[in-house]
Amino acid sequence: MRRLMVAGNWKMNGTRSSVAELLKGLKSQEFSATVDVAVFPTFLHVSEAVEALREVGVAVGAQNVATQSGPGALTGEVAASQLKDAGCSLVLIGHSERRQILGEAEGVLVAKFKAAQEAGLVPVLCVGETLEDREAERTFDVVGAQLDSVMDALGVEVFSQAVIAYEPVWAIGTGLTATPEQAQEVHHAIRARLAARNAEVAQGVRLLYGGSVKAANAADLFRMPDIDGGLIGGAALNADEFGAICRAAGS
Repeated sequence: MRRLMVAGNWKMNGTRSSVAELLKGLKSQEFSATVDVAVFPTFLHVSEAVEALREVGVAVGAQNVATQSGPGALTGEVAASQLKDAGCSLVLIGHSERRQILGEAEGVLVAKFKAAQEAGLVPVLCVGETLEDREAERTFDVVGAQLDSVMDALGVEVFSQAVIAYEPVWAIGTGLTATPEQAQEVHHAIRARLAARNAEVAQGVRLLYGGSVKAANAADLFRMPDIDGGLIGGAALNADEFGAICRAAGS
């Protein structure tokens, strides 16, 4: 049976004082033993988060990683091995903001996915369609192509040690949320796409929903059979709200 996961993406937010306050708030939350909880701070705050959250069992991941797994001459980048050494266990790959705003191509994302696994990190592959794609009924084609780029290059088996997060671009930071039924439809299609290559891998991989998830709508989303938790954005910056979402998953 798949364990639920709730992960908080802090994005480009946080000062020393605000992060200290957020970590203090997270340490005071009651997290369910049946739910895996993780946070993704900026590189600057990874070590602080690892140290603070170790005692409460909250995992720490990074928001990005270099295309090579080990250190080298790549100015401004952080290697997967360095993230592992700092205490990270996960890393986001292909978040829509990196795809859409920073122009990261599929080949780059595949290299990052591979580098992360080589260093022992769990990649969280983010996939999703724009509003234009959805209105043109291209959702399954777009999401399928994003999955295929990894499977074609590395094999479907790599998803036995990975997580997939479906984040419709039109619902990220907009206040819009896919209905539980809309989200489930895409999650089911993702699992079916994986199953076409390996049913066992498809059944085991965790699929998270991201896109304006809040405590008020979390329980309805997490009840869907193919939704195994959430990748939380803005609500993850509020310890009480994030804790409530985690408890919704646990219920």
